[in-house]
Formats: sequence, structure tokens, C-alpha cells
Amino acid sequence: MGKEKKYINIIVMGHVDSGKSTVCGHLFWKFGGIDKRTIDRFDREAAEVGKSLCKYSWILDRIKVERERGICIRIPPTRFETNAHYIEITDQLCDENSIKNLFIGTSQVDCALLIVSASSGEFEAGISREGQTREHILLASTVGIKQLIVIVNKMDTTNPSFSEVRFNEIKSDISIYLKRSDYQPETLAFVPLSGLHGDNMMEVSDHMPWYQGWSIERQEGSVSGETLIEALGAIIPSQLPIEKPLRLPLQDIFQIDGVGTVPVGRIRSGILKPNMVVNFAPLYLTAQANSIEMYHEAMTEALPGDNIGFSVQGVSVKELQRGFVCSDATNDPAQEAASFTAQIIILNHSGTICQGYTPIIDCHSAHIRCTFAELISKTNRRSSKTIEDHPKFLEAGDCGLVKLIPTEPICVERFADYPSLGRFAVRDMRRTVAVGVIKDVEKRTFLSDTMGNVITYNISNKDNE
Repeated sequence: MGKEKKYINIIVMGHVDSGKSTVCGHLFWKFGGIDKRTIDRFDREAAEVGKSLCKYSWILDRIKVERERGICIRIPPTRFETNAHYIEITDQLCDENSIKNLFIGTSQVDCALLIVSASSGEFEAGISREGQTREHILLASTVGIKQLIVIVNKMDTTNPSFSEVRFNEIKSDISIYLKRSDYQPETLAFVPLSGLHGDNMMEVSDHMPWYQGWSIERQEGSVSGETLIEALGAIIPSQLPIEKPLRLPLQDIFQIDGVGTVPVGRIRSGILKPNMVVNFAPLYLTAQANSIEMYHEAMTEALPGDNIGFSVQGVSVKELQRGFVCSDATNDPAQEAASFTAQIIILNHSGTICQGYTPIIDCHSAHIRCTFAELISKTNRRSSKTIEDHPKFLEAGDCGLVKLIPTEPICVERFADYPSLGRFAVRDMRRTVAVGVIKDVEKRTFLSDTMGNVITYNISNKDNE
């Protein structure tokens, strides 16, 4: 990988049928990510089953159930190269069951592509209370994605085709929800395009002469353009937290013949090198990292944002789970959280949240039930000043400070120390009912005897260490 180009990570969001796979597949094809013979084969296969418009989406939708249902369940990391950047599509959010993928895939994400459909009824379905568009905007803001590109797709299906009125209507409606999630529409690029035909993707479309392009006002300087590829080129890469201790939440664990146990994940902070002694939290497991690979290429070191697989010696595949956090055993190793205090905002819970409430908490790649052990205070959302101490309940619209106790071992961190491990979503009834950031963590550390055997736990507060 050349040093002259920046490495950009993006995540793709959008309601079902907004055209996410088609847009990404077309981009992948345009930049040589797939050869002509393969795209011709997809074209033939799609036509044979009466889905001739799906050839680009099938580039990413590889498994049978995805193609039959016409939805993307989850894509593996996909990379292509432009004149300005190496761009990796980290993941796609497709339906309400895949919201948790946002917390798995957004480590060091530089930008999100929010794709909305311009087709009659499809945009309205996505922006409705039952749609995913509003939830995706809110969650992107919650996990700290600062840069957003709004793609108004399927402009070829409006009435009339490539309608300026329809584009302006959608831009206006989306801007309302962007402002509610602390995004400033004037700092974002809005691009009308056709993912199927490629209008405004790489070249200016003749079908939309009314479109004057996008313009972004930001501290780093104003930038403008007309096409999607220009908007991608304007993304500012994130600053990599290389100086911090290693944190690497595990996404998957494999047993590979001749190699052994191979955890897979994306580095959130720090550096991983071969022969480093690592620790896996929340359990006290130590091992030696051997080889490291990214896209089947051996690496001498892995940096924040790298999506890697690394072989380890000294721990079996059955001992590790998704949601475990790998860290440097000699430099602030990660530990189990006995409890944690968090500032939360209740979004759309249908009732009240009281002490004892036990929903699912999605934090980095972990998904664990946690109990609301104490409602410490109700606070002002803007100033964080206390409105009421020890309230009996919290309801939709309230902001509060709460103490949560995990029902299973989990590793989380203070937001101030490790932001990507300190944000979380509260999920219940298949919906996101609250979002929050972790203010403090009560760690459960292991004590061992003279032989190195773990014998008990010791609970400590990070502020008191």
C-alpha cells in the first residue's frame, strides 16, 4: 500500500431497498474490484431468475438467502482504490436486526454513507417511525461519526425521472432529522444519483442539469463538487490513537488447520505486533500473538483502523468469544467491568425505565444484558446539570445518570479513555430505546496465588487506583 494515499473507512446505512448494495457494488465495479467476466456472469444469473436489475448488488450479496430475499444481511470488509484514497466499506446496516453491526463495524470509521431512496413511498417508509433512516442517523451520531454523505438514490425512478422537486423535498426532510442528531446539514454533501445507471457517481449526469453540486463548510476549509467520488475524495481521515494502549474487540474467532486459533477484529487503539503477549478480557486469558494478516497479506504491525486476523498461541478457539477485548498484557490490560456509570438519553421507550430494568447493551462488538441497578439522577440534556436526584423512573426524552451491572462478563471502558469502547446503545423490543456514554467503570481485577493461579476477584474503581 503506497504511503501517498490515505486509508479511509466508511460504513453504509439506509432503509431496506434504498439501494445500498447496488451503489456499493457499482462503485466496486467502476474501480476494478471485480473483472468483466464476473459481472457478466452476475448479469446472466440475475436475468435468469427475473432480477435483471440486481447485477451490481450481487457483487456484494453473495449468499443465496441474500439474493432470494433481495437484502444484504452483512458484507465482509470490501476495499477499492481511487485516485485519492484506499477506501474500505466496513459494513452495511440493512434492517432493524442488524443495528448492532454498527457497533461492531464503526471502529475508526471516517465517514458514513446514508443512502435514501427517491422512489415514491420508499423514502417515506424509511423516514417513518417504523423505518430505519432516523435511527441510523441517531446511531451514527451516537458512535461519533462526524462526517456524513447523504445519497439520494434511485433518481431515475421519480415522477418525472430525475425530479428536482423530489430531491429538494427529500433534502429538506432529511435535514430536520440531521439537526436533531447534532449534524449540521451545511457541513454535509447531498448527492442525487442512480446507483443502477451510474448517474452522478463518477461523472456529472446529463439527466440532472438543475443540480448545482454540493458544498461543505468546515473548519479545515470549504470544499465543493458534484459527484459521489468527489465527495468521497473530500473525506478527512481520522487521527489514529496510536499512542494509547492496545484495544481490539473481537468480531469472530476461527480455528485454521496448520495455523491454530485466529481471532479477527478491528484495532481501536494502540499497535499490535507479532510476538506480543496479549490479554483477552473479560476473562483473564493470556497468549502470544504470532502472525498478523490483513487481506491475506502479512503485516509487521497493525495500527488503529486495521481489520486484521492474527494467530495466537496459548488459548483455544473455544475459550474466546465475540465481544472479548484483546489488549497488551504489559500496558494497561483490559479488564472485566463489575459495573459502570453512564449518562443516557431515553429515545422512544413506550413506558418508563425503572430500577431493575434489564435490556440488551450493545457496546463495541459485545451484546450483553445489563441491569439498571440505580437511577442516580435526572439531568438536563444540554448542560448535564442535575434536575432530580434518585428519580423513580426515566421516560422518553429524559436524560439521566445511571449505574448498570452486567449479567454476564463484559469489558467496557470510560468514554474519556477509549471513546469507541465507551459508547453504547440500549436495545429492547427490537428497537433502540436509549443511547449513552460511559462515565466511570468499576473494574473486576483478578488476584492470583504464588503459582499464578487465579483465586479471586478484586473490585476497583479506576478513579481510585
